Amino acid sequence: MEYFIHLKRDKKLSRALSTPLPPLQIRSGAPLRLIQSIMGQQLSVRVARVLHDRFFVLCGRKNPSLRSIRSLDPAALRSIGLSNAKAQYVLNVANFCLENGVNDKKLQSMDSDAVIELLTQIKGVGRWTVEMLLMFTLGRENIFSVDDLGIQLAMASLYGLDRTDKKNLKRQMLEISDKWSPYKTYGCMHLWAFKDNTPS
Repeated sequence: MEYFIHLKRDKKLSRALSTPLPPLQIRSGAPLRLIQSIMGQQLSVRVARVLHDRFFVLCGRKNPSLRSIRSLDPAALRSIGLSNAKAQYVLNVANFCLENGVNDKKLQSMDSDAVIELLTQIKGVGRWTVEMLLMFTLGRENIFSVDDLGIQLAMASLYGLDRTDKKNLKRQMLEISDKWSPYKTYGCMHLWAFKDNTPS
C-alpha cells in the first residue's frame, strides 16, 4: 500500500507499523454519528453501546431523523443515562445541523479545516470529536489529532518526547506528523494500535 511505504520512511514510526490497515471508508449519517460520539465520550465501549441502544429505543428506530431527535424531551434523554450536559449537547447537534443544512453531502464537499470550523461552533463539540468524525465517517486520510492522549503516549514512547511540557510536546508532534502527509490519519491509526487504544 502506498501509505504504508510512505510512513515506513519514518524509522521511528516504523516500529509501530506491523501490517497495512484496510482503506478508510466513507460512512453515511454523519450528524447521527456525531451525536453518538458525544454520547459515548469518556465511557467504555461497552457502556457507550448500551447508551446507543437505549437511545435508538427512545427514538423508536435505529436511524432516527434529526427532526425526531430535536423533538426529544431533555428529561427523556436523561432517563436513558445521559448527563444533563450530554442531553443538551445531543439537542444542540440536532438543532445546529437542521438550521445550517448540515448533512453528508455538505460535509463531503468541504475541506477538513472547514468542517472543523463549522462543527466546533456547536456547544459540546470539540476539535477531537470532529477529527474522529473526519477520520472514521468522512474517510479523510490526512488528519492528525495532536490532543489525543493515546497519540501523545505512543509518540512520547517512540520518539522519546518529554510529556511534561505540553506546549512543546504538541509542537514536536506536529513537526513529526507533517512528514506523514498526506497519510496522517493512517499514522494515527497505527499509533493507536501500538498503544492498543483505538477510539471507538
